[in-house]
Amino acid sequence: MRVLLPLSAVTTGALLLATLAGAAPAAADHGFGGSPLVKVSPGDPYARCTIGARSPDSVVYPGTEVEPYLSVDPRDARRVVTVFQQDRWSDGGARGLAAAWSTNGRTFHRSTLPFSRCAPGGANFERASDPWVSTGADGTVYASGEGIDFTRSTRNALLAATSRDGGRTWRNLTTTHVDEQPFFNDKPSITADPVRKGTAYQVWDRLDNDPPGPSSLDGPGYLSLTRDGGRTWSRALRFVRTDAVPNTQTIGHVIVVDRRTGTLHDFYDSLTYSDDLNTVVEAHYAMVTSRDAGRTWSAPVTVARDTSVPEVDPNDPAKLLRAGSTLPSPAVDARTGALYMAYEGSDFSGGRFDSVQLVRSTDGGRTWRAPEAVSPKGVPAFSPSIAVDERGTVALTYYDLRFLKPGDTTTLPTAYQLATWPHGDPRHRTERRISPVFDWLRAPFAGGYFLGDYQGLAAAGKGVRAVLTQTHSGAPHNRTDVYSGSFRTW
Repeated sequence: MRVLLPLSAVTTGALLLATLAGAAPAAADHGFGGSPLVKVSPGDPYARCTIGARSPDSVVYPGTEVEPYLSVDPRDARRVVTVFQQDRWSDGGARGLAAAWSTNGRTFHRSTLPFSRCAPGGANFERASDPWVSTGADGTVYASGEGIDFTRSTRNALLAATSRDGGRTWRNLTTTHVDEQPFFNDKPSITADPVRKGTAYQVWDRLDNDPPGPSSLDGPGYLSLTRDGGRTWSRALRFVRTDAVPNTQTIGHVIVVDRRTGTLHDFYDSLTYSDDLNTVVEAHYAMVTSRDAGRTWSAPVTVARDTSVPEVDPNDPAKLLRAGSTLPSPAVDARTGALYMAYEGSDFSGGRFDSVQLVRSTDGGRTWRAPEAVSPKGVPAFSPSIAVDERGTVALTYYDLRFLKPGDTTTLPTAYQLATWPHGDPRHRTERRISPVFDWLRAPFAGGYFLGDYQGLAAAGKGVRAVLTQTHSGAPHNRTDVYSGSFRTW
């Protein structure tokens, strides 16, 4: 669940795209290639759950699975766990979070994550959101999410659980932090340390609007960690401060670990608002570093400007989309320590629409190169995910609108693309379409047509594995499903 307080800023920013009379010129289609995608979201475990209605205007979309993430066992690339929202609500969160696991990478089986009351043995929250998953070097799978109350209270909490059987069952359900309004915890992610056995890190932003009203926003980054395989977690620690600049929040914290040195790098977006909290006046991506397993952290380093603009249907800007804007996707090359971050930005469209952009650092994050364009010129693109395989090939996945025709306001043809750079060299870039073309406007509506604030990509042996949301036509009770596939990169 993504909370950006000044909602009117989205409306204002939509004017930036009002000059788009039609879709951008179509780019060349490189064909539907690679391993077939397989559905990983069979059935609806929460179909009979009636918990969580907020008001008569609250709409639940049964049978919808959105916002997936995934993890691949570093010992065996065929062992995969995906997580996703199940039965999305229009006004925040879902009935619950679910998981799907596989031991061969082809056949997936369902399990339920215990993060809401709809799940058997679940936490005492009406809804859940923001699924994330990571697998440690010993095979322990760590899952995180957010529990939310809407009718009984304003509680929201960060939750974690572990699996020692590849995602079949979940244990050690832990509330790592809980708050009530005017505080709100948002966008947690979880990272298993690849070199420290039993260690994992959960990071998120904590919005403070106390006292409620303008000129009182603070949104620092918080951290909780486990060093005993998820049995216990530390108290929440503020590790990224925002109080030096009034009305500043962070969002999208994700940690990646340099396997060579054990260094942690946390990436996030920093947003500063006007005094009335209605306009974003400055935005940039930043990174902090820890060389002692999260005990102390460096001062922030600016990675790139956040030039993203509101996500809309370019043929009808009144139709809002909901994808990966403001959320960084980082990765580290395990061989060299080179750092990469993919993100949505409008640098290559003159501020008209978002493309997928990439920045890199070869000196541990001290300095960053200028942005490179990943998605084709003239085509809006969204929700990048990045991974680096074992030979240093950089891979990115993203949605784009290259199949949209000028004047088409009834559908939004969308496809998922995979781009690769062997050894990070853009001169040898390849691209292929890895999904069918589908209509984004069939997705549930939750602050925009919602596929998820993120999708997932992970290194997997001699390639990568992707997970994504895809819509169905003519299926009001099964608007979306989650799919996954593995793809060779060399």
